[in-house]
Amino acid sequence: MSDLCIDVRKLNKHFAKNHVVKDFSLQVHKGEIYGFLGPNGSGKTTSIRMMCGLITPDSGSGRCLDMDIFTQSDDIKKRIGYMTQHFSMWGNLTIKENLLFVARLHNLDQRTQRVEKTLTDLGLTARQDQLAKYLSGGWKQRMALAACMLHQPSLLFLDEPTAGVDPKARREFWQTLHRLSDEGISILVSTHYMDEAERCHKVAYLSYGQLLASGTIQDIIKAQNLTTIQITGTNLSEIESRLLEFPSIEQTVIFGNKLFVTSRDERKLGEIISQNLTREYQFSKVDTNLEDAFTWLMKSNDEKNET
Repeated sequence: MSDLCIDVRKLNKHFAKNHVVKDFSLQVHKGEIYGFLGPNGSGKTTSIRMMCGLITPDSGSGRCLDMDIFTQSDDIKKRIGYMTQHFSMWGNLTIKENLLFVARLHNLDQRTQRVEKTLTDLGLTARQDQLAKYLSGGWKQRMALAACMLHQPSLLFLDEPTAGVDPKARREFWQTLHRLSDEGISILVSTHYMDEAERCHKVAYLSYGQLLASGTIQDIIKAQNLTTIQITGTNLSEIESRLLEFPSIEQTVIFGNKLFVTSRDERKLGEIISQNLTREYQFSKVDTNLEDAFTWLMKSNDEKNET
């Protein structure tokens, strides 16, 4: 048995003339939480659906839970949980009724006991008789996860599960994911939130259907070879506009009274900062973060696709 729960190589998918996924490869180890990031339309959902056997790739090879994604897709579906990007439960049923219905769809034995245990495990018991259509985004998300867990899957595919959910509910959801990971369940989760990406063991970044980077956050940041300077002071937008005139400045961003400036040329960056700031400004080198790295990746890939 392989230690990999997902092992796909050079997957391609076209919809008509649109090549939406290009030579996609990814390896996810058992028990890992793997973050899946990229702008809208980058091919994340299509890649997820190919990996879990919902759609067939045009080419490539791959295994999910040691089963071939081309020839054993029906078997794969029985052992995974898939949470779609949009809420897909039944609004006129209660939480418990929804879960019992899903249990019947899976033809599970001991349905009532399974549902009761899942309600308890995910903190839904107190709300089990509430209609789904009246739930907040956070509770809907928790119920959808419960539905994914009824048949005790070994691997979860979660497609932007926390979109539109408040910060408290997102934090509680991620606490649940880490508990499931500790129990040996593998999780691949797509997200737009950088703070969520940083909660993952590893991350992958897609753009224009291509995998631009994958691995640990530290490795991805290091591979971009970026240097970031933090500037504090007033009228930062004016300073930002001036600095962006220099080709060596790759990107800038303002957070409150701090301006972060990033470049691939540390020496040149230092010279530009020293020559263009007056004494009223303070500056210092800081660690480049994941958002800086991904913004650089997306910018460089956009430029490549425009040429």
